[in-house]
Amino acid sequence: MRYKVTLNGKTYEVEVDETSAMLVDEYEALAPAPAAAPALAGAPAAAPAAVPASAAAPSHAPAQTAAGEAVKAPMPGTVLQVKTAQGAAVKKGDVLVVLEAMKMENEILAPRDGSVAQVAVSKGSAVDTGAVLVVLA
Repeated sequence: MRYKVTLNGKTYEVEVDETSAMLVDEYEALAPAPAAAPALAGAPAAAPAAVPASAAAPSHAPAQTAAGEAVKAPMPGTVLQVKTAQGAAVKKGDVLVVLEAMKMENEILAPRDGSVAQVAVSKGSAVDTGAVLVVLA
């Protein structure tokens, strides 16, 4: 993915290889589970609490998304601006969303020409890595 980054008034174009990035969920799956605390002598052992299936695997996608190519958040942050609307025609490289992460404004660009099938976020929304921002038809 290509991004434009502005630093000290100068704009740079950077390319990030997504195949080498490790997602937080993948990291958590690889991390060892914490050791259980030893039981006190004479104390009854407590049964482990059941974890509901919905809590076991967090989902980054909204309940319903339109058919098409999802443009996802490359990092966690806050949506500062939504620069498109449902039904709008966009060209490759057009700014779809401005995402603030680590005190920096990141422009999320259209990966291809198309039309906006769905805008899944609004100004002020907090998003996680991988959250669907816009769906292109």
